[in-house]
Amino acid sequence: MENRDPQYMADAQGRLVPVAQIRQIDLERDFLVKEIFGKANELSGVLAGFKEKTLGDIQAFTELSAEKYGAKLGGKKGNVTLMSFDGRIKLQRSIDEHLVFDERLQAAKSLIDECINQWAENSDPKIKALIGDAFQVDKAGRLNVNRILGLRRLNFEDERWSRAMTAIGESLQVVGSKAYIRIYTRHADGEYKPLPLDVAA
Repeated sequence: MENRDPQYMADAQGRLVPVAQIRQIDLERDFLVKEIFGKANELSGVLAGFKEKTLGDIQAFTELSAEKYGAKLGGKKGNVTLMSFDGRIKLQRSIDEHLVFDERLQAAKSLIDECINQWAENSDPKIKALIGDAFQVDKAGRLNVNRILGLRRLNFEDERWSRAMTAIGESLQVVGSKAYIRIYTRHADGEYKPLPLDVAA
């Protein structure tokens, strides 16, 4: 529970410390941090509201355009680009899907290992390294989806390899998606540059 007694302030461990015993520089730092946080928190709410309304407006316009003209503005993943009449402003709505593999990936890996072991003497070391890298996990223990899917571009005349590639494709699952809004303006050099809406940018 937040302490509201002006004579005391809670420290990082939750202990109440008399304000009179806190150094002035620590009080000034606390005030600055909380003031900036308060403003940032307000802006975060404004940006969240802006994103929600903008996504709704873009979706409504997309549906209106399709209804009036039979046009399909977005791709199969719902990506849409809208341009101002003079071409100076470009809005993009992009949908990024979060993909994971289910247990069938283990079957695919087993079949691939069988192939590699049998081909060991004649297989290119670069191919073996490529396949090994594809199944490496990052620091968070996640597999790289693009690397694994990249294996399907390799064409080997082996029935087990074909079954492994089928298993990879069928094991891929969409578990979520996130919508992004990007706004660009065209500069004098003709290049579109993003309008930064991220404080880190």
